[in-house]
Amino acid sequence: MSDAELIEYCSPTLAGLKTGSLFSTKAADWPALRKQLFEANRRLVKKGIRVIPLQFRNGRCLIYVFRPADLLEDLKQESVRSTLSQMGYQTSGTAECLRHLMERLRAQKEFPHEIGFFLGYPAEDVLGFMHDPDTRCVHHGLWKVYGDAEKAEAKFRQYDACLRIYRKRLASGMDLRDLAVKKH
Repeated sequence: MSDAELIEYCSPTLAGLKTGSLFSTKAADWPALRKQLFEANRRLVKKGIRVIPLQFRNGRCLIYVFRPADLLEDLKQESVRSTLSQMGYQTSGTAECLRHLMERLRAQKEFPHEIGFFLGYPAEDVLGFMHDPDTRCVHHGLWKVYGDAEKAEAKFRQYDACLRIYRKRLASGMDLRDLAVKKH
């Protein structure tokens, strides 16, 4: 897991624009990956960012980069909390929710649809995808949009601009620790 991977897949989260990001990386050498995860957390924890492995499958690891404070706020939304509770999540805290998400990832071949809540997608878009994935979609980009298409498109452009900026800054020699934004 390199800084370039973190920038490529997580720049909006690093910039404080998004709750969380996911990416898959090689996991053939678990001790080396564990050391990389430890190092990434050491560098990012002061910025309010955590890096955790969610799933191991077929020599790959699904990495979740997130802002715990933002995730806690997202999980407090009534529609999110209610939906997750109905699905067996203990919504009293982020750790319990993450443990349940990991269990669901292990049990299913596909991503559980509620994963969008953990990535900071608008609740109405996640719920729209969960209940009617094909017919109600009004727009798609980084995710399928079921609510405000203009607002989502603005977010897509913002995330794309963030990625371009972060790529340039990393290429110019900036350190990941300097690129990550402290929000809270």
